[in-house]
Amino acid sequence: MRRTVGLVLIGLGAFFLTLAPLVRFYVADQVIVAPLNQYQVTNLESKNSTYFDQADLKLKTGVTLLAKNTVRGDVRANEGNDDIAVWDSTTNIYDQANPDKPIQIQGFRIAFDRRTMALVNCCGTNVDGDNTVRMSGYGLLFPTGNVQKRDYPVYDTTTKQSAPMQFNAVEKVHGLTTYRYTQTIPLTKTAALDTKLPAKMLGLPGDAGNQKVDRYTEAYNTIWVDPRTGIPVKHRKNIRSTVRTPDGKGTMIVAQADLVSVDKDQKAMVDLANGKNLQIDLVRSYLPGAAVFFGLILLFAGGFLAMARREPPPIEAPRRADGKFGDMTPSGPPRPPASPVARAAPPRRQAPGSQRQQRRAAGPARRR
Repeated sequence: MRRTVGLVLIGLGAFFLTLAPLVRFYVADQVIVAPLNQYQVTNLESKNSTYFDQADLKLKTGVTLLAKNTVRGDVRANEGNDDIAVWDSTTNIYDQANPDKPIQIQGFRIAFDRRTMALVNCCGTNVDGDNTVRMSGYGLLFPTGNVQKRDYPVYDTTTKQSAPMQFNAVEKVHGLTTYRYTQTIPLTKTAALDTKLPAKMLGLPGDAGNQKVDRYTEAYNTIWVDPRTGIPVKHRKNIRSTVRTPDGKGTMIVAQADLVSVDKDQKAMVDLANGKNLQIDLVRSYLPGAAVFFGLILLFAGGFLAMARREPPPIEAPRRADGKFGDMTPSGPPRPPASPVARAAPPRRQAPGSQRQQRRAAGPARRR
């Protein structure tokens, strides 16, 4: 019985030792991926901002701008390729004093590898409906579990091109150690407008007449990334958008804002990053380590039981002639065996010596 139990324990120990590298190198790659059905809402705020109100044709200053960004995964857009995630992002920018009338609506669709987070061009990727764009680098996420202190190419949807996101420093965000990256978008022409604006609005003499203008954008973006998971937990977008005449002499600010993630959403992203990191640690460290630990214990215990010296079985007591068990060895020294002749001869009675003995031997009938 002990040998059987020992062999069973050895088998279980070998199973756990085999399971450890399987979880670490195979299961981990299947679990540590970006979700297909992502849904996330993030709010940003910019105080003391400036924007041009097209309805009133006035430049408003000192206002508070709010931006609501919604990211939603499209689980069917990857055409059955579950290695690719497709996410749609929509940002509504509006004046806090007039939230029913958005100032600007921005939208884009990205597709990326769920393990490396690198952008790919498929599945209807676009920026504000323009599906001719070619995306490269990274989008909304950094490499999961492999963020390093180096520069990363990140796609900018405003200029529709990739620009380096440079590592700056290590900073705390609500107790979480993060890597801070910054991206500088130089003054770039982003649109050629069909409308003309009065010369006076562009800072030109009033007799110059209406002027054709193009839109230009420059930005300074900062993100704080959890190096364990690649999840950005805080965003800051310092943007400045202007319209200019082709010769650059006339210019007007269209929007100027410094949008930062609100404190409540920063905490929510920190909690999300901590939860994701726990999953990563489970499949990369805790579960493989526990499997090795229990596997070794079971192997040692099984080997001890299987290799232990077996005790001899107890000697069964012999059965006696009367059917009972007991010791049949006679007490005292052994007697010599009798000869066959002595065993065969019947016992003889001794003859009586006196008359009295003879009468006793003859019995009652002879005495009469």
